[in-house]
Amino acid sequence: MSDRPPELPVEVRGLTIGHGGQPIQRDLTFGVRRGEILVIMGDSGSGKSTLMRHMIGLDPPLAGDVYYGGEGYWAAEETRREALRRRFGVLFQNAALWSSMTLEENVVVPLQASAGLPAGEAREIARLKLALVGLAGFEQHYPAQISGGMKKRAGLARAIALDPAILYFDEPSAGLDPLTSRRLDGLIRELRDSLGTTVVLVTHELESIFALGDSAVFLDAERRTMIAQGSPQALRDSAEPKVRAFLGGGER
Repeated sequence: MSDRPPELPVEVRGLTIGHGGQPIQRDLTFGVRRGEILVIMGDSGSGKSTLMRHMIGLDPPLAGDVYYGGEGYWAAEETRREALRRRFGVLFQNAALWSSMTLEENVVVPLQASAGLPAGEAREIARLKLALVGLAGFEQHYPAQISGGMKKRAGLARAIALDPAILYFDEPSAGLDPLTSRRLDGLIRELRDSLGTTVVLVTHELESIFALGDSAVFLDAERRTMIAQGSPQALRDSAEPKVRAFLGGGER
């Protein structure tokens, strides 16, 4: 039997990210364990959302790669990248729902486009996913007819439509009141616990970081690299003053 540890579901190796050839972050290396919630945090302008875009295949990195189950995403052919993308779902900051479609139709889209399911089966699964996030009875509502928190939940239903092993969240609590934000945090945790999903979460909300994060990485805008990694509780006492201040840790 091999002593080699199992492959990490998500692993970033030597990643340099940026726009127009200009690096925002350099030499990022970290992994996400199966069933873990990893928080990507940092101050404004540090490239948190940009990093997520590189991880989900929207923007190519300047150097390095993102590995899914040990397989390099950016080194793969496009047909293989498409297969790798089916492993994860994404909830964007604005939920990114199609305004001209009902909630049910929004969730049906990936079921038919990526899985090729018949219309009737796709609608049935869409209703189940909406019920899972607490939106039973709202299937025929349009995004303009529901609250911001409900839009986030509808976006989450679409993100889990294909039963992904990995979920990405970009500032899921942005624009939500504190109570709705806590409810969304609870839903994310429940989905992780019940489905065993691996989660990568971009956020600056301290309450969400401590409520959800099993581990975290901190991106520094000035040094343009990752300066801390560990559990949020441990990083509150980090040797890095900027990380301590961000997380509300004590003086040294």
